[in-house]
Amino acid sequence: MSNLTSTKELKRTLGFWDLMGASVGQIIGAGIMSLTGVAIGMTGRSAPLAFVLSAVMVLISWYPLTLINTTARFRGGQYSIIGSLLGEKYTGAYIIIFILTNISLSMYCLSFADYALPFLPFVPRKLLAIGILIILYGLNFLGIDKFAKFQNVIVVSLVVALTTFTVYGFGKIDPNYMDPASFMTGGWLGLLRATAQLTFATGGAQVIANLSGEAKNPTRDIPRVMVTSTLAVAVLYGFMATVAAGVFPVAHVANEPLTHVAKEILPKQLYVFFIIGGAWAALISTLNSQLASATKPLMQAANDGWLPAKLATLHRNYKTPMYLLTIFFFVGLLPIVFNLNISIISKIVTTVQSVTNSMIALCLLNVAKKLPKQWENSPLHIKEGAAKALVTAAVMIFIVQAILLGTSLSLPLLIGNGCVIIFAFTYANVRYNSGKIKCDISYEVEDTKEEEEKVE
Repeated sequence: MSNLTSTKELKRTLGFWDLMGASVGQIIGAGIMSLTGVAIGMTGRSAPLAFVLSAVMVLISWYPLTLINTTARFRGGQYSIIGSLLGEKYTGAYIIIFILTNISLSMYCLSFADYALPFLPFVPRKLLAIGILIILYGLNFLGIDKFAKFQNVIVVSLVVALTTFTVYGFGKIDPNYMDPASFMTGGWLGLLRATAQLTFATGGAQVIANLSGEAKNPTRDIPRVMVTSTLAVAVLYGFMATVAAGVFPVAHVANEPLTHVAKEILPKQLYVFFIIGGAWAALISTLNSQLASATKPLMQAANDGWLPAKLATLHRNYKTPMYLLTIFFFVGLLPIVFNLNISIISKIVTTVQSVTNSMIALCLLNVAKKLPKQWENSPLHIKEGAAKALVTAAVMIFIVQAILLGTSLSLPLLIGNGCVIIFAFTYANVRYNSGKIKCDISYEVEDTKEEEEKVE
């Protein structure tokens, strides 16, 4: 195999803070802007508690992935984890669903355009969306080191903007914040519903597992970053939600976007900074992180035969997967150009993503058999019984999320979800049985220069 198509040739330049920037940038997105008001509508001024509980749910559901990443470098990220620990055939189903879920690139571009349009009214919405996509495509094309430097700057701006909102508004919070009439307005059920809804705002750190092939020390840094970034962002969200829910009466801010609250409590200059350094940066950082991480599972899938091998080709100078980046550029571009209904497409795949999430959690049950020495030496090693309990809890959370999402879909969209699952597993079965799949060993352990012997 050409050394310009292998994940072994990716630049291993990402340190702890680079991964932290990627993780925080992925977590903080449009969710905090749009879902804070929704959570207040569900549970009143207990919304900060819902944010913290949602982070706990996210940590539990993705903790199996955290533990797995202490054992080896998985060059294809989550794809390699499934292939190494669950079974090669399942990687085919995973990659089909994974490709479809990245249609969200278009949504981030259009959301950015919506926030930018009031400040740039002379630029058409489509042009704004396409423009930011072109800029970030070019940045990621130039190398993972360029991505990391830009991402760190954007994340610093983002955190400063959100902190400014929090600090400025804290002195204006109603002294009677804990008034029972405004706290847990939807009872325990309302609090739990808000918690489930907010997992979409506090989740996202799991994507950095797909940057394992480019990390300097993935077994140390990726697990630490996944936990630390989720907790840190959840605490920031909690303070922000306290301001959002506590300055005005609940009825005034319920179901309103966070920008509505910011406009009322911040001076004009700080409001502009909040929109540009906060809302714009949130979407740019998420889009940038997704472009950087999305290509690695597909690169390994092309190495293994699920996709044409040429797609895995790396640029000779920048060591970036140029064809896959270009494919994702068009995944983001074409729905914008042709005015496709992105919300419907995204709903078709959001529920089925719980299937691949559950597959990743189940991988923890096999890590002791496939990587016994590395698992035994893991700083986060847990006993078999605890591992089974953790996997059960994680899968149950994913099932509950699927049910919550599924019940909000129309019958045609539910059928669409079922069709995606059937197609993904049918394709995987047919392609695997054709004999064209030759899965490369795509994990590396620290105690040997050679790759781990594959367990059939």
